[in-house]
Amino acid sequence: MFRGGKATEGTHPVKVNTKFLAALSGAALLLALAGCSSDDSGKKLDSWAKGVCDQAAGPAKQIDAANTAISKVNSGGSPQEVKNADSAAFQQLSTAYKDLAAIFQKAGAAPNGDEGQTFQQNAVTTLNHLSAQYESLKKQVDGLNTSDQTKFADGLKGVSDSLTKTTADVQSSITTLSQGDAGKALAQQPGCQRVSGTASPTAS
Repeated sequence: MFRGGKATEGTHPVKVNTKFLAALSGAALLLALAGCSSDDSGKKLDSWAKGVCDQAAGPAKQIDAANTAISKVNSGGSPQEVKNADSAAFQQLSTAYKDLAAIFQKAGAAPNGDEGQTFQQNAVTTLNHLSAQYESLKKQVDGLNTSDQTKFADGLKGVSDSLTKTTADVQSSITTLSQGDAGKALAQQPGCQRVSGTASPTAS
């Protein structure tokens, strides 16, 4: 997390905050939504979960790639280089989470009654919200002043603060969604487990 104080040349608080991004990356997010249980709620629910998780692999890879890209941004690079890299990564994250929301939307309600419909609707809402948050972060980065190093570093601190808030909002939403038979079924699918071991990016 950005540690406050006067912004200095070469600081890249967005990069430091990518440890939060990793906690929400790809299939790790789906596993968080799903909870951790070995119970099977039936063949129909299993089939629903498999359909979601098989399609989630692509967006999950994009999220992991964007997180990795941010972690590799050269904090000593020019403001324009840092700005371009962060902007591209935030756009990729926004698109990937929107794609995940679309997957849940297309899948329809999980086949376990009212609980399944609520779970599906909450997942769509949460993922679309996350997509919108990253789109907002992209716009914030795009608006940074690159002509002055100190002003740029100060602007990045603002982006860092916004990123921290986004992460807290999403984690709160995930807590609500980490329940129910639909979540348990998702947790059992290999497609929702394959990226769960992604390492957290760290600042250089």
